[in-house]
Amino acid sequence: MKKVLIHTIVAFTFIAVSCNEEKKTENTEVTTEQNEMKQDSTKAANDGAFAVAVADGGMLEIKLGQLAQTNGSSAKVKEMGKMMETDHSKASDELIVWAMKHSVSLPTELSAEKKQQYDEFAAKKGADFDKTYAAFMVEDHEKDIAAFKKQADEGSDTELKSWAAGKLPLLEHHLEMAKATNNAVKK
Repeated sequence: MKKVLIHTIVAFTFIAVSCNEEKKTENTEVTTEQNEMKQDSTKAANDGAFAVAVADGGMLEIKLGQLAQTNGSSAKVKEMGKMMETDHSKASDELIVWAMKHSVSLPTELSAEKKQQYDEFAAKKGADFDKTYAAFMVEDHEKDIAAFKKQADEGSDTELKSWAAGKLPLLEHHLEMAKATNNAVKK
């Protein structure tokens, strides 16, 4: 009886070790495939990072546009604020559709940096707001144009590349309006 018990234990140990080796091989293959997928998704991660940055910046421009309509004193600043709110809201809606298709999580609140910028603008009123807002819109749209051009040229997702390229004329229009507004409020 003891011999049967010992043989049974040895047999089960052998089977367990063999199965464990099979599992190790399977796990290694899965891990390798996951790592390869991660390496392939580096470009996709860059697309996601672009989308997140655009969403954060777009939210700031929408909120600042709303603020320009209430805190600004210049008709040009108020007009520009309304345009920023309208155009960036539409662009944000389009970006959300892309993000949902590609399982990219976009921010729903301003980042700490953008929140701080918003708070600085919210403390200003009248001509002081106008000058600060117009100058910021010039600087911000110059950066936006550079980022959108890079995405349009180097992005990996063709739909996002196309979207970024399609937004360039609008951003360039915003920049021209911001420059004209900036010149008007400096006087």
